[in-house]
Amino acid sequence: MPYLVAADLPTTSAGARFRALLERPGILQMPGTHNGMAALQARNAGFDALYLSGAGMSASMGLPDLGVITVDEVCFFVRQVARASGLPVLVDGDTGYGEALNVMHMVRAFEEAGAGAVHIEDQILPKKCGHLNNKKLADPNDMAAKVHAASRARRDLFIIARTDAAASEGIDGAVARARKYIEAGADAIFPEALHSAEMFKAFAKAMPDVKLLANMTEFGRTPFFTASEFEAMGYRMVIWPVSAFRVANKAQEKLYAALRRDGGAQNMLDHMQTRAELYATIRYHEYEALDASIVQTIVPQGMPQRD
Repeated sequence: MPYLVAADLPTTSAGARFRALLERPGILQMPGTHNGMAALQARNAGFDALYLSGAGMSASMGLPDLGVITVDEVCFFVRQVARASGLPVLVDGDTGYGEALNVMHMVRAFEEAGAGAVHIEDQILPKKCGHLNNKKLADPNDMAAKVHAASRARRDLFIIARTDAAASEGIDGAVARARKYIEAGADAIFPEALHSAEMFKAFAKAMPDVKLLANMTEFGRTPFFTASEFEAMGYRMVIWPVSAFRVANKAQEKLYAALRRDGGAQNMLDHMQTRAELYATIRYHEYEALDASIVQTIVPQGMPQRD
């Protein structure tokens, strides 16, 4: 709930609330939310946890997803999404922004910003989207050291280790890495860029007691699967990293083209969120009421005299 007007702000940490969601039956579904408005809309649609994609954050800044944004820039997104929604947020931590000490700094910064979980991947810089070619993998022992550093630094943050090894080392190589990362302190594993139901099932079968995250991104290597299909294959979490961002971008592209073509937005009104819908989403009138309820400050006029 909005952090200014909510009467029932969470009393437990985001990490503890994220863990509690994973104890419930069913797969935990997390749509990508690239800003506070998207977070509000996702919460209003009924989601209990959200995802912040590195690709979504980078692209919203007009940058490629090559590991060029900083911890502080990511924290800006974490704060607005967590505050707007009141929900636990899983954050893309890329490669950890450096080595072990940098990872520890990232974990503390994300947790203080309101994150409930983070995933760290076993690529080296310049990292790439997991569904692209020619990714360069870190030594598994170096990645395990990062995971261990993250687990030492966290208070309640849920830590997910992502492995991109399936493309170059096969399922067996990815599983071997994942087991090492679990031993180092990861709470769950994210096998990236699997491209068939058989691969998803094989990975889950090899790690039956480990919580697994599935990535359902569009225009990548993974065919379309539904949340229930991932659950049946043995996965406890699923993300749709940039689905909302893609839709929003396409809508904006059409609007700008219409403005240029028509000299105004008169032909796009049916595609717009109305002012009333916007105000309802951001709870504008509740903020107004809160503002009106605050007692006006009275400034003392001079100092009282001593008896």
